[in-house]
Amino acid sequence: MSEPLPRRLLAEALGTGLLVATVVGSGMMAEQLAGGNVAIALLGNTIPTGAILVVLITLLGPISGAHFNPVVSGAMAVRGLLPAREAAPYMLAQIMGGIAGTFLAHAMFGQPLLASGVVARGGIGQWTGEVIATATLLFVIFGGLRVAPQHVPLLVGLTITAAYWFTSSTSFANPAVTIARGFTPSFSGIAPGDVPAFILAQIAGAGLGAVAARAVFGHRLER
Repeated sequence: MSEPLPRRLLAEALGTGLLVATVVGSGMMAEQLAGGNVAIALLGNTIPTGAILVVLITLLGPISGAHFNPVVSGAMAVRGLLPAREAAPYMLAQIMGGIAGTFLAHAMFGQPLLASGVVARGGIGQWTGEVIATATLLFVIFGGLRVAPQHVPLLVGLTITAAYWFTSSTSFANPAVTIARGFTPSFSGIAPGDVPAFILAQIAGAGLGAVAARAVFGHRLER
C-alpha cells in the first residue's frame, strides 16, 4: 500500500463507520418495518450489510486494504501484509470509526446519540458461533487473496451475508463492530457485558481461520 498512513487510517475509520452505520441503521429500519417478525428483521439487516461490504472493500481496498476489522489487521500484520507498527493505529481507527457509525445511525433515526446495548448475547453456543464466523471470514479473506484477489470484495460480502444466517451469533466477527454495537439498544446491539467474551471468541476464530488458510493455500499471498 503506497498511500500515506494518515490517508489509510482515514479510509479505515470511514469504512468501518459506514459499515456500522449500515448494520445499526438497517437494524432499526428492519425493526420498524418487520411488524415483529424477527426473521424478516434479520433479513432486512443482512442484505444491506453484505451489500455495503462489497462496495466499501471495492472502493477502499486500494487505499488501506479495507480491513475494517482489528482481527483482520492483526492477522495481516502477522503475515507481513501490514507493517507491525501500523497494526495498532489501524485498530484504533477502526474502533473509533465504528463507534461514530453507531452515533450516525442513532442521529438518522432520531435516537439518543449515546446509549447502551441491551440485547443479551452470551453462552457457549453464541461464543462458538463467533469463533466459526470469524474463522470462516479469515479463511475466505486469505484464500481469496491467494487464488482470486479481484473477487475479495464479493467473497467477503457473501461470507458475512451467509454467516448472518448459519451462525448462532449472527456473525459479528469483528471486535470494532462488536464494540460499536455495544452502544446501541436496537435490534442489532449487544449488551456491554457480553462484548468481552465475543471479542475473545473472535480472536480465537481469527487465529483458527488464518492457520487453516495457510494449511490449505500455502504461505504466499497476493498483496
